[in-house]
Amino acid sequence: MQTQPITSVLLDAKISKELKTIAEKVYANERITFDEGVYLFEKGELGYLGSLANHIREQKNGNNVYFNRNFHIEPTNICVFDCKFCSYSRLLKQKDGAWELSEEQILDMVRSYDGKPVTEVHIVGGVHPKMGLMYFANLIKKIKEIRPDIHVKAFTAVELEYMCRKAKVSYAEGLKILKDHGQNSLPGGGAEIFDEVIRKEICEDKCTAAEWLEIHETAHKLGMPSNATMLYGHVEKFEHRIDHMNRLRALQDKTNGFNTFIPLKFRNGGNQMSHLKEVSVIEDLRNYAVSRIYMDNFAHLKAYWPMIGRTTAQLSLSFGVDDIDGTIDDSTKIYTMAGSEEQSPALSTKELVEMIKQVNRTPIERDTLYNVITDYSNYDFSKEEVTS
Repeated sequence: MQTQPITSVLLDAKISKELKTIAEKVYANERITFDEGVYLFEKGELGYLGSLANHIREQKNGNNVYFNRNFHIEPTNICVFDCKFCSYSRLLKQKDGAWELSEEQILDMVRSYDGKPVTEVHIVGGVHPKMGLMYFANLIKKIKEIRPDIHVKAFTAVELEYMCRKAKVSYAEGLKILKDHGQNSLPGGGAEIFDEVIRKEICEDKCTAAEWLEIHETAHKLGMPSNATMLYGHVEKFEHRIDHMNRLRALQDKTNGFNTFIPLKFRNGGNQMSHLKEVSVIEDLRNYAVSRIYMDNFAHLKAYWPMIGRTTAQLSLSFGVDDIDGTIDDSTKIYTMAGSEEQSPALSTKELVEMIKQVNRTPIERDTLYNVITDYSNYDFSKEEVTS
């Protein structure tokens, strides 16, 4: 899907004065306002949004599309919280579909990657009352003993809030314990939508927006970078999305600790909000584009290819996205249990590279902090066997 150059947007007589003003701001590297962000959702047509978003992504990241070699560990899906949109977790009293991995099972998963060039392990799961702060701190320490070089990205703010509360420590104390045991960064999950009314409706019993933001700010102060997410396409309105982005943008101004912003599409499979219709691919692309335009102080915008599917992920690369996550290696159930497009989310490095090259972008393997590991633009896979 092609988008017109931004110069054409500025000359387009068909667009409104407000949209031209926004385009001029983007072209001049000026920040758009809250009201302008809402206006983009309400009045910006897809080609216009794509033109502006693609201009920004190419200014920030050129033609590069980033991915990493990672695997997921999900220690349990048993959870004390009852989020209405969640298809993954099971309450303590529920037996059907619940799991709880032992420490040895988790460590065996890490050992299974011996000799494979993965750079990151992503650890998230349900909030289990028996798996506390020191349990996970010691687990991370053992993971690092097996694989000293691996980057441990672990625990959403929801998990961390509960861990620290149960352990009766401050966020700073709890995060420092985890960092001292080998944790390197935080994922961005649990943010959902920050608006308090929406949050009360979809995830009333878990950490608040203020707590989520405080935990990430604390992590940044301790030298632990993080990601940020937004769950869109359910009961929220456009102004709720912009409010969410605005709070993240303000924190990024303060700490510069976020690596990437990740809009997550609500999927209606097997949860308490299954009566809601999912938004279209067109809305997915519009949301990526507005996110790229509004989140001017975020270096990267990520689309999770397992959640939206490979084709939409390719399209998103013309609408502001410069990262499509990792090889995943079929090690996560969070996406598939919600009805994601990819029911076996595993791609080899070669397949990911080919997927990126098909849309004339440059495939770049990165580490968690976006340091370049390999530029695959002219890589010859016939010379070696790459399977992860």
